[in-house]
Amino acid sequence: MDVDGDDETGFRPLFDGRTLDGWLPAPRVYGSVRPGGPMLAAVSDHPLPDPAEAAAHAAVWRVEDGAIVGEQDAPGSGFGGYLVSEEAFGDFELRLQMKPDWPADTGVMVRRLRDSWEGLQVLVDHRRSGSIGGFYGNGLAGFHAVPFAIDAGLDGDGRPDRLVQQDPATSVEPITPEKRALLARAGDADAFLAAWRFGDWNDLRVRCVGALPVLTTWVNDVLVAELDVAAITWPGFDAEAVLDVLGPRGHIAFEVHDNDPLLGEERWGVGAACRWRDVRLRDLSG
Repeated sequence: MDVDGDDETGFRPLFDGRTLDGWLPAPRVYGSVRPGGPMLAAVSDHPLPDPAEAAAHAAVWRVEDGAIVGEQDAPGSGFGGYLVSEEAFGDFELRLQMKPDWPADTGVMVRRLRDSWEGLQVLVDHRRSGSIGGFYGNGLAGFHAVPFAIDAGLDGDGRPDRLVQQDPATSVEPITPEKRALLARAGDADAFLAAWRFGDWNDLRVRCVGALPVLTTWVNDVLVAELDVAAITWPGFDAEAVLDVLGPRGHIAFEVHDNDPLLGEERWGVGAACRWRDVRLRDLSG
C-alpha cells in the first residue's frame, strides 16, 4: 500500500543541516561481482580505479546552505566516493530533497554494508542514458532494474534545460526488456518528466520493507519504480546469498561516481556536485 506523500508523522531527521555528524565518508572501491563471486576488477571490460588512489582521492563531502554537497576530489580527478550513515536501518520510509548537477551520476544506497560496496542502490543518474528512481545491485550480480532512460533537452543556445526520455536506439546503457521486467511496477516516463524540476530541488521518497525488501520510489510524488528483491531473476543473482551478506538491516549512503572509459566526463562533469537536504526517515520495522 502506498504511503500518503503529505503524511510526515513519525519522521526524524538524519541530517542536522549544519554538520556531517552521523555520517562517514568512504572511497568508491569495488568489491566482488556477487556474493562468493570474482572481484569486479578481474572481470571488468575496462580498468577500474586503483584502490589506493581511490582511497587517497575519495569524494569530498561538506555542508553548504543547509545541504550535503558531494564532489570529486579534485574536480575532474575521476575518483568517486560515498557518505555512509553511521546508523543501520531495517524497514523504513526515507524522504529527502536532491539537486544534482548535469551530468552527475549519483544515488542513494540502502541496506548497504558499512565498510564495503555491497548494497541496493536507488539510482539518481542525472546524465545521458541515466535513470532516476530505478535500481542497481552493487556487488549483487549488478542487476539493473529501470523503467526508462533519460537525457538532457537543450535550449536555443545548446545548454541543458530539461530532461527528456532517451531513444533506446541511441542509449549507451539501453533499457532492455529484461531490465524493465524486473520491476513489479514501472512508472510512466511522461509523468516523471513533467514533474522533474531541472536545476532545482526535487523530492525523493523511498520505501524499503522486508528482509529481502520490496523497494518503491517516488519523485515529486510520481511513482517511478517498485522492485521485489526476493523475486529477482537475473544472471548470477542468488536471493539467499544476498540476504546472508546484507542481512535485514543496513546503512544508507549517498554516492559520487567515478568516471570510466564508457562515459568519461559524461558520467561526472568537471566541477559537478550532488546535493541533498531535508533527509528524514520513518521507521516501519514495528
